[in-house]
Amino acid sequence: MSSAPAGPFRLTDRAAREQAEEQLAPAATRSASSRGRVREEPEDALRTAFERDRDRILHAKAFRRLKHKTQVFLNPDGDHFVTRLTHTLQVTQVARSLARALGLNEPLAEAIALGHDVGHSPFGHIGEEAFDPYVAGGWHHAAQGVRIVEVLEHLNLTWEVRDGIRAHSWKIDPPPATREAECVRYADRIGYLSHDALDAARAGVIRTADLPARAVAVFGQPGSEMVGTMIDAVVAGSLSPANAAGAVVMDAEALQAMNELRDFMFARVYASDVAAGQKHLAIGVIRRLVDHHLAHPELIPASYRDTEADALTQVVDYVSGMTDRFALATHDRLFGTDTSAQMRPLLPTS
Repeated sequence: MSSAPAGPFRLTDRAAREQAEEQLAPAATRSASSRGRVREEPEDALRTAFERDRDRILHAKAFRRLKHKTQVFLNPDGDHFVTRLTHTLQVTQVARSLARALGLNEPLAEAIALGHDVGHSPFGHIGEEAFDPYVAGGWHHAAQGVRIVEVLEHLNLTWEVRDGIRAHSWKIDPPPATREAECVRYADRIGYLSHDALDAARAGVIRTADLPARAVAVFGQPGSEMVGTMIDAVVAGSLSPANAAGAVVMDAEALQAMNELRDFMFARVYASDVAAGQKHLAIGVIRRLVDHHLAHPELIPASYRDTEADALTQVVDYVSGMTDRFALATHDRLFGTDTSAQMRPLLPTS
């Protein structure tokens, strides 16, 4: 008996996808070998564990709120400035490119990248400074991101994705446990250095001619050229025979140029008056919101409250989850002010 003719499609279910992962590089993380979830649940028929995590993050409320959260510039006038959401999407593209080039697990890198900033506060890193006095040891968006996916939104992600979110920032120790999360660390830095330089030039904070000559010589101009050459430098460094540790690393000469560019961006952009806008206003908005909700905890919506946590944690959960515009609107409604008008916008753009 002859077999039926092949149709135009081929079912690629979870078992087939897990089998395909066996062809990845030795350093790759296999979804079938995941440390698992806090709460056991049946496997999906089509998707691997990391693909399910990616999809859960995409549908999370915290992910949707990133579209109205600051990346660098407060209260921008133009529509083309990077937001926390577009930054996240750019980081995801870079992380996927790195993972695929190095034979790593692309869906795992994608899931970590999509979730890496879900814990960010309103007003970007200024918000972190605003919350510091309320949290022992300081408040950090990475730890809040883990809290969001574990407690506030109950996403029940795999250990590997949660670990990657926890340690996506270079300042976090211990470092992430997977090479895919190391890809996200580099992707985050590649993304923000390139697009923040473009935004700073658009805002009139710097000129592209001001960028360190060495960085431009090694990476080219901010944008696709810089992103591409930085990706190439990570791939080359990771594949180099000199990479005895087998980690995801950047070529040594390129890494020096990247660090020089990062130092320049912190000195000339992230700490600039225009980039910070009215920094004291943003910090004041957040701290007044925290103090007011500590005095009136009944204002916290039941849908965004961990009733098992102490009052301060519940308030910080709520306020840190706000978007920039919701924080400003809530503040001005509660205190009868017009802080939005006082917060200096960026320079006019064409």
